[in-house]
Amino acid sequence: MSAALLSYVIIERLLELVIARRNTRRLLARGAEEIGASHYPIMIALHVSWLAAVLCWVAVMSPDINAAFLVLYLLVQALRIWVMITLGPYWTTRIITLADAPLVKHGPYKFIRHPNYVVVVLEIAALPLVFGAWQIAAIFSLLNAAMLWVRIRAENQALSRRR
Repeated sequence: MSAALLSYVIIERLLELVIARRNTRRLLARGAEEIGASHYPIMIALHVSWLAAVLCWVAVMSPDINAAFLVLYLLVQALRIWVMITLGPYWTTRIITLADAPLVKHGPYKFIRHPNYVVVVLEIAALPLVFGAWQIAAIFSLLNAAMLWVRIRAENQALSRRR
C-alpha cells in the first residue's frame, strides 16, 4: 500500500509539471508575465526534498499506514483537482499573470483566496503523517510556511495589478 501511494504521488507530481509547463508556455505566448521567478527553484527544491524525506522514511521505517491521515490526504487531492479544473488553462506551478485575464471567483475561489496553497499546506503535513513521520510533517510545514509567506505576497502583488 505504501508503494502504491508513493507511486501515485510521484506520478501525480510529474503530470502536474507537464500540465503546468504547457499552460505556462501558452500564457507566456499570449503576453503573460512571470512574477517571483527567483524563488521558484527554492520552492521546487523544498517539494523534492519533502518527497525524498517521506520516501526515505518509508524505506527505512516500513511504517503502518494511518487511515485517518490517508483519507485526509485523498480529500486534499480532490481539492487540488477542483482547483486545477477551476483554473483550467490558467493553472500553473509558477505565478503567471495575464493582464486581460479575469480574476477567478468561482469554484473553490468563491470560498478561499488561495485554495491551491491550502492544498499544499495540508498535503505537506498529511502525507508524512500517513506514515507516522510527524518530524517530517513539522519540519517541512515550517519550511513551507516561510516559502508561502514569500510566494503569497508575490502573488497578491501580481493579482492587485489586475483589479
